[in-house]
Amino acid sequence: MRRTVDPTCKPEEHAGARRWPDVTGTALQRASRIFRALGDPPRLRLLVLLAKGEACVTEVAAAEREEISTISQRLRVLRSESLVSRRRQGKHILYGLADQHVADLIFNALAHASEPRPAPPPAHKEEGAIHVTPDSHR
Repeated sequence: MRRTVDPTCKPEEHAGARRWPDVTGTALQRASRIFRALGDPPRLRLLVLLAKGEACVTEVAAAEREEISTISQRLRVLRSESLVSRRRQGKHILYGLADQHVADLIFNALAHASEPRPAPPPAHKEEGAIHVTPDSHR
């Protein structure tokens, strides 16, 4: 005997639930570009380094054991998405995180990535269902 579940719910069932503000298409596009910039491990590593404090390209290149041109290109991408800012100090240009939002975003992403993953739920086989496995075509 199967039990049926009604997949619909009523608004009152979610009273007190967290409500997100309306999001514009422009904000979604920008967020997508930010996540794309963050999605490259070497660029993310640079942001983690800059979260510790400002540094010039030479310092970052030495810390990362990379060429200055490689670091400059990564910083250019991060800067184009307003994740990194720069300021001149004498003959040096210092790079740092653009603001606290960026630091929070990096911290939260890394904290989430460091959490243990829950075990997947056990597979549920329905009676009479056909299950395809990698070897089933042989």
